[in-house]
Amino acid sequence: MKNFKTLGLVTAALFTASIALTACGSGSTKSASTSAPSAAATTAATAAASTTPKADGGKVTITVGAYSILKESFDVILPKFKEDYKKKTGTTVEFQESYVASGSQATAIIQGFEADIAPLSLEGDIQKIVEKGLITHDWKKTPQKGFVTTSIAAIGVREGNPKGIKDWSDLTKPGVEVLIPNPSTSGGAKWDINAVYGAGLKISEAAGKQDPAVAKDLVAKIYKNIKVLDKSGADSLATFDKGVGDAIITYENELVARIQTGKKYVEVIPQYTTSIENPVAIIDKYVDKHGNRAAVQAFYEYLFSVDAQKVFADKGFRSVLPEVAKQYEKNYTTPPGLFNIEYLGGWDKVNKDLYGKGAIWETILAEGGAK
Repeated sequence: MKNFKTLGLVTAALFTASIALTACGSGSTKSASTSAPSAAATTAATAAASTTPKADGGKVTITVGAYSILKESFDVILPKFKEDYKKKTGTTVEFQESYVASGSQATAIIQGFEADIAPLSLEGDIQKIVEKGLITHDWKKTPQKGFVTTSIAAIGVREGNPKGIKDWSDLTKPGVEVLIPNPSTSGGAKWDINAVYGAGLKISEAAGKQDPAVAKDLVAKIYKNIKVLDKSGADSLATFDKGVGDAIITYENELVARIQTGKKYVEVIPQYTTSIENPVAIIDKYVDKHGNRAAVQAFYEYLFSVDAQKVFADKGFRSVLPEVAKQYEKNYTTPPGLFNIEYLGGWDKVNKDLYGKGAIWETILAEGGAK
């Protein structure tokens, strides 16, 4: 178990080269213990992205660099958009797709993977691309503030809930094996840990006074029971699908989607958990280079359409469109202690206090969890 944890600390840069550009492909689904890809693979991936054809002769290519969990939704959305765009413009759209952990995807784009559009897990991953000058517009200036999907952090357990898990504290019990992705590479993992840490703050607050030490202790105790730190949310779920672990901390939508396909899982919604907001942005520098802005802009706008938002909702996301959210509200439970990133002080504070050098998560890793 400890080997998995240690190897799970590989930084996002080591996974940049795992990106595959295919018509319907995805990133690697191996665990965090996989060795880094070769330099040749990195060069090949970058070269493939660099040769994205411009709109010409009734055909245009759009390169999508997304976080891993979106693949199932995009498998439905992309063909719908292609058909719609063809009818409206006569132009055929071809997609090159990459699905890896959000942090890895952001690093890849910064290092030269020429994605035209990036639907990622974290606002901070988009901001990293902004800071490198690749996104030049105000990507948050939309009615949805740049967020294309929402969800909550939840716990997935096996049929019958044999370990009797009802809340975060149950994940600290002896003999309970927990799965969670690695926050060094996965945006989803940061949301998951935010949920646990925020729950600790809420618990201490309910007892009389908000106490960060209580919140850290809850995260540390759960970390002690972590079986595997995979590099992405999708990889973590794939590990759970193989029968590893008693519980998984993940996005609600991922559990809903798997239950819909017949997986014998049960969703446990803790009393205190975080709402999740997932951003999307057009990568201006690459779009300008490729000359495909009209098509990319149309695809961006399509992601916020009723049709696309219904696909996201069918896959378990909570829609950012009020009219779609209303249609699907019976499918979801909103816990009484739901909080958002602002409760934790915003992403700047969270990244400093929880994930920065020498911060809470790094300290927990160094200490090996709760003592």
